[in-house]
Amino acid sequence: MLRPGLLTAVSLVLAPVVFSQTVARKPLPTEPLEKYDNPPAPLTAQILAISPALVSRLGPYTSYQVNVDANGSNRVGDAANEPSICVDPTDVNKMSIGWRQFDHVSSNFREAGFGYTTNGGTKWIAPGVLQNNVFRSDPVLNSDTGGRLFYLALLQNFFDDLWRSITGGQSWSRIGLADGGDKQWFTIDNTDSSGRGFQYQSWSTDGNNYGGRQFTRSTNGGLSWMNPINIPNSPAWGTLDVDSTGNLFIGGVNLTTGGIWCVRSRNAKNGGVVPTFDQSTAVNLGGDIVFSEPINPEGLVGQVFLAIDRSGTSTDSNVYMLASVQPSGFTNGSDVRFVRSTDAGRTFSAPRRINDDPINHNKWHWFGTLSVAPNGRIDVVWFDTRNANNANSQLFYSYSIDGGRSWSPNVAVSDSFNPFLGYPNQNKIGDYITVVSDNASANVAYAATFNGEEDIYYVRIPPVMPVTDFNSDARPDFLFFNPSTRQTAVWFLNNNIVVGATMAPMLPSGWQIAAVADFNRDGQPDYLLFNAATNRTVVWHLSGVTLLGADQGPNLPSGWDLVGTGDFNEDGYPDLVFFNPGNGRTVIWFMRNAEHVSGSNGPTLPTSWTLGAVADFNGDGNPDYLLFNPGTHGTVIWYMSRVTHTSSRPAPTIPASYNLMGVADFDGNGRPDYLLYNSGTRQTAVWYMNNNVRISTAFGPTLPAAWNLIAP
Repeated sequence: MLRPGLLTAVSLVLAPVVFSQTVARKPLPTEPLEKYDNPPAPLTAQILAISPALVSRLGPYTSYQVNVDANGSNRVGDAANEPSICVDPTDVNKMSIGWRQFDHVSSNFREAGFGYTTNGGTKWIAPGVLQNNVFRSDPVLNSDTGGRLFYLALLQNFFDDLWRSITGGQSWSRIGLADGGDKQWFTIDNTDSSGRGFQYQSWSTDGNNYGGRQFTRSTNGGLSWMNPINIPNSPAWGTLDVDSTGNLFIGGVNLTTGGIWCVRSRNAKNGGVVPTFDQSTAVNLGGDIVFSEPINPEGLVGQVFLAIDRSGTSTDSNVYMLASVQPSGFTNGSDVRFVRSTDAGRTFSAPRRINDDPINHNKWHWFGTLSVAPNGRIDVVWFDTRNANNANSQLFYSYSIDGGRSWSPNVAVSDSFNPFLGYPNQNKIGDYITVVSDNASANVAYAATFNGEEDIYYVRIPPVMPVTDFNSDARPDFLFFNPSTRQTAVWFLNNNIVVGATMAPMLPSGWQIAAVADFNRDGQPDYLLFNAATNRTVVWHLSGVTLLGADQGPNLPSGWDLVGTGDFNEDGYPDLVFFNPGNGRTVIWFMRNAEHVSGSNGPTLPTSWTLGAVADFNGDGNPDYLLFNPGTHGTVIWYMSRVTHTSSRPAPTIPASYNLMGVADFDGNGRPDYLLYNSGTRQTAVWYMNNNVRISTAFGPTLPAAWNLIAP
C-alpha cells in the first residue's frame, strides 16, 4: 500500500463516474506496495461469528472456499486476498494455499494465512496463520520434487522469511530470514540440472534494504542465502522460472521506465560462482503495467508472469510471458497479453490478446496469470468484466496445447462478484491470483466476494478437450475397429485432415467398444468395453494409445442403447446416457470413474426420433441432446440443464446419402460439429456448427475398407 496521501480515495459511490472517464496515465509508484499501516484490529472487533463455508458453482466448475476455520466454517467479518497455491508433486490431491489474512476489515494489518487440502480441493482446512500478530504480506508458495512445500512472505521490515512444510501444508516450521524485499517472488529448480533444489528469489527496487539489489539464491533449501546482487534493467513485480537445463529466467517491469524485461542467467545453477546475467531482452506485451486503476484502486491491474515449458516435447524450453496490460495508446481498460520465445529468450513473438471478447477499452481483463503443465499445456486465468458492468468480474480461462500458437475459446469458470466489497481498510483485492497446472487440470487460487466479503477460493479447471483426442493436440481423432482382427487404430486429425496414424490396443474376443471418455480424469481418453453376451463392461485406462490398466464397470441394462457420455451432475466425471428405442425414454447413469453411483431419468423423446449424440451445443456447460429423425434426416437440439429438457431449436437436415456418425469440435471454436458419413463412397464430411446453425462444410477423410469408425 502507498503511504497516506499518495493516492486519492475512490469511493464506491463515485466508481461508476470514474469508469466512464479518461484520465492521464499515472507513473508507477516509487514507494513499496506493501507497508505496515494499521495495528491489529482490537480483539473486540475480531471474529465473533461464523457461517457455513461457501461453495459457488457455475456450470461444471465448482469453487470451494479455502479460508475457513478448523471446523470448515467461514469467519464473518475478516478478509483474505492475494492467494498463492502450491501442489505436492508426489500427490496432486495434496495442496496448500497461502494468503494475506486480515482478522477484521476495520484494520489492514495482515498476517500469513494458510489452508490445506488432502482430497483434491473439495474440502479445505485453514488452521490459522503462521504467527499471530506478526505482519506478513506478499505470500508466495512453491514445492520441490520431494513433496516439501515452502512459504515465502514479506515482513514489516521489508525482509522476507521462509517456512517449510513436510505435512502437505497442514503445519509449517520457520527456516529463517531469506533476504528479499517488497513484491518478492521465488522459484525452485526441480530439473535434473546441477542446480536441482536451488531456490532463486527476486524482489522490487522499492521496499528494498539492499540499495536496489534484487536477486539472491539459496543452494541448501533456504537455510542460507547469498549476498543479493543487481539484475540488469531492474525487473520488478514479476516472477522467475528455470528451463529444462536449469537456466534461470526472470520477468518483470522496470518501475522507472515502464519497460518489460526478460533476463537470463546460465550460471545461476553453478553453486560455486556468483551468478551473472548473460542476456536481457526487452519484451513488447502490447501495453503497459498499470497501478491504481478504478478496478483495483490501491493495487495492481496485474503483474508480469513468466513460465517455461519443461515437457520434453517439441515446445520444451519455450519461454512464455503474460500480463494484464493497458493497451498502448489508451488510458482505460486492460487486456491479457501473451508472448512466447522459442530461442531461449533472445526474441519474443508479437503480443497476442488472450481474452477473445470484442475490443472494448471500458472493459477490464485483470490479474492475468499463467502456468505450464508437465505435458506442455499452457493454462491462463484472469478476472473479466465483459459480462457485467465495468466492475463486476468473473474468473475466465483459456488454454493452449501448441506452445501458445492457438488458444481455446474463453470460458467463464466462476460466478460474477463485486471486487469492491469487503475491503480491509485498504482499497484493493490484492495484487495477484495464481495457478498451478497438472496434466489433467489447472488448479487455481483466487479471491472473490461471493458472500459479501473478500475470501479465498479454489477451483479445478479441466481443459475441455475433445473426447477422442488421443495425442493431446486438442483436436478430435478417429478411432477405428477391425472386426476380423479385433485391432483398434487411431487416425490423428488436424481439423478435417489426417496428419498421422497408429495402431491401438487389440480387443479380446466377445468385446466391443461401447464408448470413449476420460473416465479417470487424467486428461486421456479411455475405452469402455462391452460384452453383449454378459452385459458386462470394463474400462480400459489409456495414455495416448497405450493401455495402462483396467477397472470393472457396471453391467448395462438390456433393451437400452448406450448413446454417449457427458457430465450431467457436474462432478467432473463422464456419465453414461442410454436410449430405449422401444419407448423413447432416456436414462443417465452417474459415474465416478468406472463405478455407477446413481442415476436419473432423462426426457422422453418424441415418436420417430432417436438420440443421435450428446454434446454442449450452446456453451452453457451442460451437455445437450442431439435428436435425429431417420425418416426425414432432420436434426433438433434439446438444450438441457442437467437432466431436464429446458428448450429446443431446429438444426440442419442431413442429406439422404449421408448418416450422422457423431459430433466433435473439429475447428476448435468451442462448439461441436457434425460428422457425416456416406456408406456407399466411405466419404466423410464435417459440418461446422455454431450452436444449431451450420456455418460451413468440408470433406473429411475417406474411411478404409474393413474398418468401422467407432468415435467420434
